[in-house]
Amino acid sequence: MRTLREIPCGTGARVVKLTGEGAVKRRIMDMGITKGVEIHVRKVAPLGDPMEVTVRGYELSVRKADAEMILVE
Repeated sequence: MRTLREIPCGTGARVVKLTGEGAVKRRIMDMGITKGVEIHVRKVAPLGDPMEVTVRGYELSVRKADAEMILVE
């Protein structure tokens, strides 16, 4: 398994598990990133933070620290 941060730009993956605890995990879930959802990495900022992804038909910016908590396949 890899983290969302390791997914190259222009490709997609399916969420397998969310790590992290408490408010951080809740915030990720509130953004629509839940187990089983497809995520497509659209672009990554020049310094690598944040990355723009498409989830459930809308664009979302995710910080590297948050992307490391999302396990994908």
